[in-house]
Amino acid sequence: MLHKPNNQTTRRMTTRLTTTQRFFYLSIAGVLIILSIAVLLIMRQPQSERSLAPMSKSSPPNFVYVGTYTQKGSKGIYVYRFDLETGALELAGVAEGIESPSFLAIHPNRRFLYAVNEQWPEGAVSAFALDPATGALTFLNKQSSHGSSPCHVSVDDAGQYVYLANYSSGTAAVYPIQTDGSLGPASDVVQHTGSGPDKRRQEGPHAHSITLSLDNRFAFVADLGIDKVMIYDIAATPGKLTLHGEAVVSGGSGPRHFTFHPNGKFAYLINEMGNTIVAFAYDAEAGTLTELQTVSALPDIFNGRSTTADIHVAPSGKFLYGSNRGHDSLVVYAIEPVTGALTYVEHVATQGQTPRNFALDPTGAFLIAANQDGNNLVVFRVDAATGKLTPAGQEVAVSMPVCVKFLQP
Repeated sequence: MLHKPNNQTTRRMTTRLTTTQRFFYLSIAGVLIILSIAVLLIMRQPQSERSLAPMSKSSPPNFVYVGTYTQKGSKGIYVYRFDLETGALELAGVAEGIESPSFLAIHPNRRFLYAVNEQWPEGAVSAFALDPATGALTFLNKQSSHGSSPCHVSVDDAGQYVYLANYSSGTAAVYPIQTDGSLGPASDVVQHTGSGPDKRRQEGPHAHSITLSLDNRFAFVADLGIDKVMIYDIAATPGKLTLHGEAVVSGGSGPRHFTFHPNGKFAYLINEMGNTIVAFAYDAEAGTLTELQTVSALPDIFNGRSTTADIHVAPSGKFLYGSNRGHDSLVVYAIEPVTGALTYVEHVATQGQTPRNFALDPTGAFLIAANQDGNNLVVFRVDAATGKLTPAGQEVAVSMPVCVKFLQP
């Protein structure tokens, strides 16, 4: 038999229900306040100290190292975690107290990193131990660059020597790598001679990069001041730069950076002053270059002031990319696989001023552009079929970025 509750019982139930409701609403309010405070604390962080998108939990850590000029607030070499699924960059640390570590090279064993200290009148090259698990850098030692304004550095595939180019003095040097990753004194220094037709910028030699052949037999030094790529034999006498030959380009071109196609049959040079890209056939056995084609790095309709900077071939070997400072763009060319010839694809704005350097990740899925005067890094997705670039929506602020290097997995 059911009994109808009396009025007193009903009032007690109503009171208990109201107390429960109050406790529930107060709990919700407390949670919302805590979440709001957390969000405000995160948003107060500088943009350069937080990622712009969550890192994918499924991706292992991949690190990107950024060399900088330190005149306007940069602290040194910046280390970022890079998400290969989203393209997000997350600051992992900074190697501080290094003056203008502008260009970087990573040892093939992934345990050491080398940086030029781009100073005048006497530059230097610094060695660091690298922790591949955390990305952290620990300073080891430094040596004189034996020249002014060192601007480029390379490591041979055997991990035995570091090679660098000094821009202002037009010299190149070699350093033996010690067992602990530190650098010994220079084992050789060579001085370029000559000049070019532009008396203001080519009054003397200006070695702008030093790139090693894929078989590590030759070193190619692009010299802006003498319109030549000087070729050195580095296998005949290890630790020495033995002159082997040269490739001459049009007067006033100003050779800057040089790169090889992954198949080792072609090479490409970007000329800073002439705003051109030269395609070469490469004879690996003879160590010689034969010019195939010269194309513009700029659009035909552009009449402004601009100079080129960096050049890279995609890991697939299908596309070539170059950067333009002034036009502030990346130019994309398709590479014909049999002849190495270049066919224009597009120009893409780098979303910042003065794209001095850029890098493609080892998978070829992303490209990171370093805008020196835009003080930012901008990430682009790469279309594997067309080579075209699309902004990935990822950008971080860093003062005067000059060089981008991925830590190979």
